[in-house]
Amino acid sequence: MGAGVAKKSGGGGRRGRRRGSAAAMSEINVTPFVDVMLVLLIIFMVAAPLLTVGVPIELPDTAAKALPTEQEEPLAITLTADGLIALQTTEIGDAELIPRLMAIAAERTTNKIFLRVDGQVPYERVAQVMGALNAAGFNDIGLVTEANGPSFGGN
Repeated sequence: MGAGVAKKSGGGGRRGRRRGSAAAMSEINVTPFVDVMLVLLIIFMVAAPLLTVGVPIELPDTAAKALPTEQEEPLAITLTADGLIALQTTEIGDAELIPRLMAIAAERTTNKIFLRVDGQVPYERVAQVMGALNAAGFNDIGLVTEANGPSFGGN
């Protein structure tokens, strides 16, 4: 990103330089800067999808608005289409769910839990997990869905 040197051709005159002498080029070469920015753009485009919770599921579409953000990282429980339960990104058994949540809740300031459920999971299974969370004292449960679903005539 320095100044280059350009040869000035021809010309005599009173203020002209000697034939073949070099003059400083006054343009800035932005090509390396553009190259670096394009590489950074590609890196961020590849890394952005990796920053979400890593259990792949098909969330149902709803017309609900997003919840306000929290100071702590939200605690997420995921029910996959296979019927497995994942706490954040770690798969756990049904019997391990409540003891692990109780241990984590002792260190947190909020008891907010987000429940991510695949659209193929039967409602009975969702109700069982929500009932277990409620019985264990976790009453602030947020259901995670995709936006832009049907509004059924609402605003």
